[in-house]
Amino acid sequence: MTIVFVHGNPETAAVWDPLLSELERVGTARAGVVCLSPPGFGAPLPAGFGATVGDYRDWLIGELTRFPDPVDLVGHDWGGGHVLNAVMSRPDLVRTWVSDTVGVFEPDYVWHELAQRWQTPGAGEADVAARFGAPVGERVATLVARGMNEAVAEQVARGQDEAMGRAVVALYTSAAQPVMAELGRGLERASQRPGLALLATEDHAVGTLEQRRRAARRAGAEVAALDGLGHWWMTQDPGRGARVLTRFWES
Repeated sequence: MTIVFVHGNPETAAVWDPLLSELERVGTARAGVVCLSPPGFGAPLPAGFGATVGDYRDWLIGELTRFPDPVDLVGHDWGGGHVLNAVMSRPDLVRTWVSDTVGVFEPDYVWHELAQRWQTPGAGEADVAARFGAPVGERVATLVARGMNEAVAEQVARGQDEAMGRAVVALYTSAAQPVMAELGRGLERASQRPGLALLATEDHAVGTLEQRRRAARRAGAEVAALDGLGHWWMTQDPGRGARVLTRFWES
């Protein structure tokens, strides 16, 4: 069994470190773990890569085809969006899927304020230039203030750069509504493989609890509520996250 993790924005694969340590402790990760970094987010942004929703879907599909067998695929934030887009297109590439971002595919989902800024010409470019051009200490403080574990934030902040800023603007611009709602019309196709929707109850960036539960039903997914945890649940309580994932895979 190969487990593949895909992170989101504005992150690097370091966000998974506490969770992977917990999985290794209980023996789940011994079968093989791979962390895939989307271009621009801890990995080089290739020349000519458009960094659109469709580009990241195709990138992930391409990476998954390299594995000899279907994988257990886990996505967080935009990684969770890439996971669902890939599964809707190529369910044959996965054994199971997990996403904490199912709600963004609901027709009534409204992008959060910061995403709307990134989708605004001029304002988006100015924001990422200031955000990722700030001293590392300021970038760490911003992540911690938004709920990320400080030790993880120190690693993630070092990977935030101008390329990530360009990827952020391109990705969010390409995903302005009604794009996500239109992609969500195919959400039922994800039910071809066992899925798990993680609902961190204090994460207010990825849709309401009702939107996320509704999307999970459409995708045929189980639901696991992470009560009291926020957007970076895997750094806040990695032990709980590991237990939830392990139970799902074993089922």
